[in-house]
Amino acid sequence: MSHNKSDEEQKGIKKLAGLSLAAIGIVFGDIGTSPLYAFRESFHEDYGITTSSANILGVLSLIFWALILVISIKYLAFILRADNKGEGGIIALTALITPKNSDNRYRRWLVLAGLFGAALLYGDSMITPAISVLSAIEGLQIATPIFEPYIIPITLGILIGLFLVQSYGTAGIGKVFGPITTIWFLTLAALGISQILGSPEVFRALNPVYGIEFFLLNGTSGFLVLGSVFLVVTGGEALYADIGHFGLLPIRVTWFGIVLPSLLLNYFGQGALLLQHPEAVNNPFFLMGPDWALYPMVIIATAATIIASQAVISGAFSLTRQAVQLGYVPRMKIEQTSAEEVGQVYLPVINWTLMIACIGLVLGFGSSSNLAAAYGVGVTTDMVFTTLLFAVVLFVRWNWSLTVTIAITTLFLIIDLAFWGANIIKVPDGGWFPLVIAAVVFTLMTTWKKGRNILGEHLKSSELPLQEFMDNMGEYVDTKEDKIKDVAGTAIYMYSNPEGTPPALLNNVKFNKVLHKNIVILSVNHTDEQPYVPEEEKITVEKLSDKFFRIIIKSGFAENVDIPKSLDKITRGDYEISFNMKETTFFLGKEKILPTEKKYSDMSKWRDWLFSIMVRNEQRATAYFNLPIDRVVEVGTQIKM
Repeated sequence: MSHNKSDEEQKGIKKLAGLSLAAIGIVFGDIGTSPLYAFRESFHEDYGITTSSANILGVLSLIFWALILVISIKYLAFILRADNKGEGGIIALTALITPKNSDNRYRRWLVLAGLFGAALLYGDSMITPAISVLSAIEGLQIATPIFEPYIIPITLGILIGLFLVQSYGTAGIGKVFGPITTIWFLTLAALGISQILGSPEVFRALNPVYGIEFFLLNGTSGFLVLGSVFLVVTGGEALYADIGHFGLLPIRVTWFGIVLPSLLLNYFGQGALLLQHPEAVNNPFFLMGPDWALYPMVIIATAATIIASQAVISGAFSLTRQAVQLGYVPRMKIEQTSAEEVGQVYLPVINWTLMIACIGLVLGFGSSSNLAAAYGVGVTTDMVFTTLLFAVVLFVRWNWSLTVTIAITTLFLIIDLAFWGANIIKVPDGGWFPLVIAAVVFTLMTTWKKGRNILGEHLKSSELPLQEFMDNMGEYVDTKEDKIKDVAGTAIYMYSNPEGTPPALLNNVKFNKVLHKNIVILSVNHTDEQPYVPEEEKITVEKLSDKFFRIIIKSGFAENVDIPKSLDKITRGDYEISFNMKETTFFLGKEKILPTEKKYSDMSKWRDWLFSIMVRNEQRATAYFNLPIDRVVEVGTQIKM
């Protein structure tokens, strides 16, 4: 008995170790590359902060307490516990606290807050690869000025290569993420220790008094430095978004066991270097090591930034897939890049959009210091929304007392708003970029959602109940002398409302006067309340008559629907119907939106126009649901809006 228990414990330890190693590469890539620029930017000349002993210890104290309060306490101890059946991230959080039976006004505002928070992450997905890779390559300038003209071209080459390989998926390369990033964190620690040994007094910065004195000594400039200090915690949202891949325990173990100690040792090492050599402030990270180590440092830093960028890009893919399933984004091409990992997907449209944005950012801003001005505004705003939504979880879902909820939320908001206030002044210098991206994405999301709701109501208003159609089929032919003819095979009519009659079915009877041997009304139900649906709940088959069947396929907001695979499960299962693809025809409705002068919806004219463009460019259901293209018939319907 004890032997079996020992074997189980060993398996559990091995599994935890494997997940922890993978988490190092995927989860902590963003926050792990911050030492390249965060400490340096805190002494940017725009702040006017000198490299005095008091200021160095003050900035280090702020960095230490930011990592403890924001990452260790806010995210690791609280936010990461608010998972939606294992999935994290702001969309999953929004779905968790906005069940369909909640008050409409209350639900609407929470959804809008969550959507805007999600929209902000797209700006982060564009800036992170650009600033991370550029800051790593800039290390070459330390070796010799001869590299300076090539910094931008090399950076662009790496970024373009990174986006070109996205279609191959992260399954293979992901296996080396963990070991490489582990080497990176050990390098951070070693570099830090080498400098701390010469100035151990740097550990005085652990005392929060030094941070308080920093504000008192520097006034407004000291407060604005928080805008750069915030760069050390920019990976907080990634921790939350990735709990679905690894679970809470591996992330906590990795953070407290390897990542946090390595980051702190490196930041304190940079501080120790400046205490001895204030002139190293231009790039303290690359000046920490010996001359012979510079090129290896650039190589490992570049590898780490590529991995960090990969994690952010993959996060953008997953976020978009969730938004598509929840009905906030039009259908687009989604490729599953791994047969084992459902979360590994590739979206070509998002990939090329991010690549173009990254290239533009590198060319437009020219240096990682300039890009740092664009970084932080979006993430701090997103963190504020996360805190507000988490407060709802505490009070409504977890039933914590109002007093405790207010106390915890107030503490987090004080920290979040302090960082937000220090970053918001960056708007004229580049902070406008993530806000503009978020505004554009938010507008597209809300326009699509509202337009689809209006379209659905329009179709429903003229919809014929399915039971009524089945009872009176003969009445819907144009000529009474004509009879409805039965034809061989199975016809699958895809329609969003399983209780309604698909227009394609009605038109087939009315104009063609034919019905197939088997008629299937197939509806796909994307639930917004859970990321994954248990296998036993995915498919519902109901026999309505000798000829008619109703099939409902249910999916979560984090998974794709492959209809042929679902039909194959039905064929192999214990159901009263089976499918032969060679004898099955899919009938799909295709709506064409006609904007008119007369208003049919309560959306403004420009949003009607925008919605009609989005409808025209939406991916066809044939490809989205993986239907056999030679077995699909599309029936068009014109709708005025």
